[in-house]
Amino acid sequence: MLFLGFLLVLLGLALPGAQGRQIPRCEMVKILRRNGFEGFEGTTVADWMCLVKYESDYNTKAYNNNGPSRDYGIFQINSKYWCNDGRTSGSVNGCRISCSKLQDDNINDDIQCAKKIAREAHGLSP
Repeated sequence: MLFLGFLLVLLGLALPGAQGRQIPRCEMVKILRRNGFEGFEGTTVADWMCLVKYESDYNTKAYNNNGPSRDYGIFQINSKYWCNDGRTSGSVNGCRISCSKLQDDNINDDIQCAKKIAREAHGLSP
């Protein structure tokens, strides 16, 4: 029984790091507003909130394997065009960033890359 309790404590300590930070919805709205997303390239904070909700569920460590490429972080930025994961063949790395940097709890670099993508696409089509 003692071993089981110890195992549960260890598991509890290990999981938060593996799961990433789940940014509360209201905090995410504030972050987007503070970083100039309202009106950015014809988008609204509501557009970005929808993107973040359905792409990553507000999770900073979100990850999706698309086969030849992968999506990383809260904005689900793709390794084929925007970041380098060292595994995606022909990666362009348009944001000049390691994909692993898009999965930490500091989303400042994620924000810069997401804005670069939207700026180049003139919206959220990518």
